Amino acid sequence: MDTKADPIIDNWYCHLDKGQRFFVVAIDEDTQTIEVQHFDGNIEEFDLATWYKLDIDRCEPPENWSGALDIDDVDDFGTEITDTKPADWDAPFNEFETWKDKPPEE
Repeated sequence: MDTKADPIIDNWYCHLDKGQRFFVVAIDEDTQTIEVQHFDGNIEEFDLATWYKLDIDRCEPPENWSGALDIDDVDDFGTEITDTKPADWDAPFNEFETWKDKPPEE
């Protein structure tokens, strides 16, 4: 089944036959290509002819839409979720041994 859904940047689409979601990242008018990012982070590119042959339709973003976009800034989530503790950023830089700390090799 051909799609009638035009590619629009920042919109989510679903493969109707596979159930997979992807996000339109860019549209290149010169090369007539559409760049998409799948929810698992993989990037794919379609030409316009292929796009309109896909069995896809616009859909709602996934509940945890950040997975595909690799968002890690707390402010971008609008919550207090973070992977890095403030103490990790404030730790002194002495974890690595430098050449000055080593005795000369014989």
